Amino acid sequence: MEQDVDHDMHEPSSFFTKYVWSQDHKVIAIQYSVIAILVGIVALVLSGLMRLQLGFPGSFDFIDPSAYYQFVTMHGMIMVIYLLTAIFLGGFGNYLIPLMVGARDMVFSFVNMLSVWFYLLAVIVLLSSFFVPGGPTGAGWTLYPPQAILPGTPGSDWGIILMLVSLAIFIVAATMGGLNYVTTVLQARTKGMTLMRMPLTVWGIFMATVLALLAFPALFVSAVMMLFDKTLGTSFFMPAILSMGQQLDHEGGSPILFQHLFWFFGHPEVYIVALPAFGIVSDLISVHARKNIFGYRLMVWAIIMIGVMSFVVWAHHMYISGMNPYFGYFFATTTLIIAVPTAIKVYNWVLTIWHGNIRLTVPMLFALGFVSTFTIGGLTGLFLGNVVVDLPLSDTYFVVAHFHMVMGVSPILVVFGGIYHWYPKMSGKMLHTGLGKLHFWGTFLGTYMIYFPMHYLGVLGVPRRYFAYENYDFIPDSAKDLNAMISVMAIFVALVQLIFLYNLVWSLFKGKPAGDNPWEATSLEWQTETTPPGHGNWGKHIPICHRWAYDYSVPGYEQDFLPQNFVEDKKAGEL
Repeated sequence: MEQDVDHDMHEPSSFFTKYVWSQDHKVIAIQYSVIAILVGIVALVLSGLMRLQLGFPGSFDFIDPSAYYQFVTMHGMIMVIYLLTAIFLGGFGNYLIPLMVGARDMVFSFVNMLSVWFYLLAVIVLLSSFFVPGGPTGAGWTLYPPQAILPGTPGSDWGIILMLVSLAIFIVAATMGGLNYVTTVLQARTKGMTLMRMPLTVWGIFMATVLALLAFPALFVSAVMMLFDKTLGTSFFMPAILSMGQQLDHEGGSPILFQHLFWFFGHPEVYIVALPAFGIVSDLISVHARKNIFGYRLMVWAIIMIGVMSFVVWAHHMYISGMNPYFGYFFATTTLIIAVPTAIKVYNWVLTIWHGNIRLTVPMLFALGFVSTFTIGGLTGLFLGNVVVDLPLSDTYFVVAHFHMVMGVSPILVVFGGIYHWYPKMSGKMLHTGLGKLHFWGTFLGTYMIYFPMHYLGVLGVPRRYFAYENYDFIPDSAKDLNAMISVMAIFVALVQLIFLYNLVWSLFKGKPAGDNPWEATSLEWQTETTPPGHGNWGKHIPICHRWAYDYSVPGYEQDFLPQNFVEDKKAGEL
């Protein structure tokens, strides 16, 4: 059953309005994704350069201490903000929300178009710091003052200014996009698409967007305030301080205030990335296990609870800042509590798979890889959430291992899984399965060989953020050998990603035709009249939603899935 509409769709009439200054959410999503992948490749190269120095210290003359810290800073900031946040919200969010809720487009399509161009501007400003005197900032991706803006820190002039300006522009882009995602979910759903019939992908992206709209302002104001400290000589974060033997004009500022503002953004940022991943994985598992998601309503409430709780755990990043022990107790407690709804989601994924008719497709492999990796990474987070354990581990490679398992490897596996799953809808072609499985196993096993040994390095006390580890008696030779092995595996994993890039391009031209619904999925994006969907998504008629998104293996029907717009046959219902 379908809903008639009679308004003009205003189809784009030129190449530029169709592919460049496009207001079509699908084109904007692909623009976001391409920019994010390209800047992500830059960050991947930087991580390889870092690992060359750590694995084979002193072997590469062009990697001096300043360059190393610049690589660390730019790698971290690009991966967390400019790749993961952008591709989940700007890429998947833009493409999937209107299709999944039965809308023709985003509510504010012109503002949506502006958001991707502001994002591109933010990326250009950020990367331009490689070409200014002094190079990019080397203050570490957390940009802590006063170090970040004092002479002696790499990139303390133009580098830090461009970083802060770029972040401010990115937040403007994210706000414009975020207002679209929230408003479209709340106001543009098709008839019958209640909130409790939405796919969990939409719920995850929706809640992550709410977090972004509430958390990004903290980063925005801290970036502007530090910019003023640097350029106008204000003292928001700068205390009275000596630099190079000279008394500076700053006085009365609080570096700890910046840490509070940064992590008030920084911990919700973990879930701005994680919640869309949770939603996408839920849908991938349900589709490829041919089974309805276990505990749908509990999954929705878990997403909401994680979002709410994410705002009361930020200071567990600051246990070593000298906070009052009572505050430490509070943040340790809330950190353990937020693990409960997260654990509920893991249980529900496992119970969805249990007794399912599992199809080990490439998207399913990445989904299963995510569940195991996120679970293991989350368990190490319980150690770091405890104040007493965190103090000795805080500045060691244990934190690097935990952070990358949870915030690096896990979301990237979902990004790949989501692309393999929805690429047929975006292009009309299937990605090559053999290349996809090779890409999965190389990435999955390779990343475990990178980050598992880092936990051991952390327990040994090997400090993070050091340029070199020579002449430290407490660091055994085994740590140096492990660092060399980790570096080799990091370069291997980076090269494996070339298989994915090749698969994307090759399949676009020579891939097998996908058909309209190759995975036999129920959600509305697979029920469009054409693949890829045309302008306006639905032709002359918008679908009407009759059920939730997880009717798989329903007794009494020949096919093992019932699309959301499927009108029930009473005779079939009586079987």
